[in-house]
Amino acid sequence: MYIMRRKDNASTTSRPAMNQAISPLKPISPQSLVCMDSFVSKHPMVVDLAYAREDNFLFGERIYRQGAQLWLHEDLANVVLDAAKRVHRAMGGRLVLYDGLRVKDAQSAMLKTKRVRDNPQWLEEPRLLSPPGAGGHPRGMAVDVSIIDADEKLLDMGTPFDFLSDDPCPSVNAAHREHAHPRDILNNRAILNDAMMGAAKHLDVALLPLPQEWWDYRLPHAVYESYAPLSDKDLPAHMRLMG
Repeated sequence: MYIMRRKDNASTTSRPAMNQAISPLKPISPQSLVCMDSFVSKHPMVVDLAYAREDNFLFGERIYRQGAQLWLHEDLANVVLDAAKRVHRAMGGRLVLYDGLRVKDAQSAMLKTKRVRDNPQWLEEPRLLSPPGAGGHPRGMAVDVSIIDADEKLLDMGTPFDFLSDDPCPSVNAAHREHAHPRDILNNRAILNDAMMGAAKHLDVALLPLPQEWWDYRLPHAVYESYAPLSDKDLPAHMRLMG
């Protein structure tokens, strides 16, 4: 099952007055965002929204409200649904979705957590954590994923999801896609990558595997940078992540 792609993803808000400044960035309509939780019962995938929990890399600081759901832009959502089926066919497992839309407010909240404040080097170039509004996540155009096998066990990908390395060099950063892991880990990563990239090719959607994070797949920079990032206030109440 695929989501019907809309011809126009622009916001339905009224056109600004002639004397009002017009942003060069296209707005994202909430109607173009897809709730991935609604597909879990009929697709081989699990939604495990990492920042709605306290056991994330921020060491006990929850970012999203309880009951928050995972949202993706419809183009990326279709890729994920197809990839989940490919994972299941390949090894009987299920795709795990950790994060998708991460609004600017959530990005700001992350930067204020104790763990980030204790590691200021993460905000030095090349940054490990994006400034608010940057990247694919605040547009619903990036997704963080992994795989569980038929026994509900996470495949060993060499690092946990959201592993942060102070050194971006592939030889040091174990989360980098070019890091020299043992063959079994490389095979596990290949299952995930083949599923995601195979789905993107099948649907004719350009997809970028972020080199330094094995779990991150996103629409290309030129695509997401043409859209304005979202804040929680831009969303209807039931879609909001922060409360």
